[in-house]
Amino acid sequence: MKLALFITFIGSAAAFAPATHGVITTSLSAEKSPAVPFLPYPENVRGYVGDYTGFDPLRFSDYFPMDYLREAELKHCRLAMLAITGFIATDIGIKLPFAAGVSSADAHTFGVEQGALGPIAILACVFEMTSWIAVQEMLQGSGREPGYFGFGSSFLDKKSPAEVEQFKIKELSNGRLAMFAIGGAATQSILTGHGFPYV
Repeated sequence: MKLALFITFIGSAAAFAPATHGVITTSLSAEKSPAVPFLPYPENVRGYVGDYTGFDPLRFSDYFPMDYLREAELKHCRLAMLAITGFIATDIGIKLPFAAGVSSADAHTFGVEQGALGPIAILACVFEMTSWIAVQEMLQGSGREPGYFGFGSSFLDKKSPAEVEQFKIKELSNGRLAMFAIGGAATQSILTGHGFPYV
């Protein structure tokens, strides 16, 4: 009886199997992301500067415009590069006169106590609102390239397209590294209680 049920179950399962193996072969042989080899290559990231790994494991590029994602990435890259520079500069002794003796790890608490974070937050909101207008214009087809507002255009105009692309790759690479660096430096400075080099 059990054998008959087992054979019936296998036969039923086989009835729902694909008629040919071509479908399975096609899905398994789809191009894979070099960064995450067991996932398919995210098609929407193709053609963007810095896409040499196909890294988008959560498939954000399937749900949001790539121009918007690249704009956000460049903004975070630039802020992280400024942040890690300021974080290290403070801890090696380059400080504002009114913040002498304050380490990078204590700067937030110091800012709250001095009432400085309110004005900084307002200024950040103004920048965000301004940049949001620029992002909307870009997404509506203004032709502006993500992350570029015309600053340094006279410098880039003198460069060849290959050199311009190299500058963009360097900015992205350094920015991606800076995002890890500021996270690591902030964490280490809190955990160890030491300044630069945070060990």
